[in-house]
Amino acid sequence: MTFIIRTHDAWGVVPVGSFESLEEARQAFSSLCQDPWYRQDGSVKALELARQLPGGSPERLEWFPLR
Repeated sequence: MTFIIRTHDAWGVVPVGSFESLEEARQAFSSLCQDPWYRQDGSVKALELARQLPGGSPERLEWFPLR
């Protein structure tokens, strides 16, 4: 199973990272949520941590709104 981090912005949904373990994904997600660039950019609406299911759509695990 793969865990992914995606941004949601004015242009759509963009994957920014892929991880094999949930622990690694949560650490990276937490770091991005605290990143000043994402907080100040203004065009990124939210960050999402999701589980990528084989052959299916990602299942959201965490959501962090930036606006």
